[in-house]
Amino acid sequence: MVKKPEIHLGVFEKYLALWVFVCMLTGLLLSQVIPELSITINNLQFAGISIPIGICLFLMMYPALLNLQFSELKKLAKNPKPIVLTIISNWIWAPIVTALLAYYFLAGNDQLIVSLILLGSSPCTAMVLVWGALANGNQEQNVVNTTLNTITIMFLYAPVVSLLTGIQNIQIDRLSLLLSVFVFIGIPLALGYISKKFITGSKGAEWFQETYRPAVGKVAILALLATLIVLFSLNGNVLIEHPEEMIRVSIPLLLGFAIIVGINLLVTKFAGLKYREGIISVIIGSSSHFEIAIATAISLYGLGSQAALGTTMGLFWEVPVMLSLVYLGKKLGQRGFWKTD
Repeated sequence: MVKKPEIHLGVFEKYLALWVFVCMLTGLLLSQVIPELSITINNLQFAGISIPIGICLFLMMYPALLNLQFSELKKLAKNPKPIVLTIISNWIWAPIVTALLAYYFLAGNDQLIVSLILLGSSPCTAMVLVWGALANGNQEQNVVNTTLNTITIMFLYAPVVSLLTGIQNIQIDRLSLLLSVFVFIGIPLALGYISKKFITGSKGAEWFQETYRPAVGKVAILALLATLIVLFSLNGNVLIEHPEEMIRVSIPLLLGFAIIVGINLLVTKFAGLKYREGIISVIIGSSSHFEIAIATAISLYGLGSQAALGTTMGLFWEVPVMLSLVYLGKKLGQRGFWKTD
């Protein structure tokens, strides 16, 4: 049997948690040294949205939505169980568990509650392809699931967020929420589909996969990091005076990861999945689409809001948690936790 080449993270992906931390510190430093810089950037607005940050948010979203592959959906009937279990986790277990933890640990702070709900209600469509490859999972299932997530998030994200915030009578601008879905998912999705068709037609599928996608992926990470610098520079004084806010939001985030991962591990085991399908279901069912969560929080509350900071902490913790899950999944697979092939 020919051994498959090992999958390695690039420098950006491998050290993403470090880059996020550095950007947080840079933003805090700028808030003290050049406070006018981030304020000026935020004030360049159109229809209430900062133009520079709007561009960065678009660049964050566009590469993730290049994963859409309608042709893969016909494979649903081939082995539907792991895909159905993942969809249930993405739209039932994860949002409910995250919301309950947010209500309990963040009572009295509506913006932080909303930030966790935004994270818990946004299934990942991009980085899970990396985590799944590192775990040697079923990448065909991964592509089908990420394609489904890309489609369902268009229709379910706003209703689920509205429902979970409405339970506690948390007031959010639902029109802005719908607009965020259209601007930060709908438009990049349409442009991603069109550009993919055009590029693969003119340059070929191999050039698109091997050259174009990795290039725009790096641009997306740079745009994300730039947004974080501005975000933390705007909130610098508040965070320096009240660092407990980051700790406070991290507790339900990390506890939520642990509970959701635990649920997905048990569900995939008792459903009789094999390792390659089980680990993909756990990874996708336990991760968040932090780009849309950050973009929506900024759209709803502004760049200098606690909601924006809360979603950023979701990004900060997701990378090490997912890498740990890859390691845990491999160990469990070696010990026969899932069915053997």
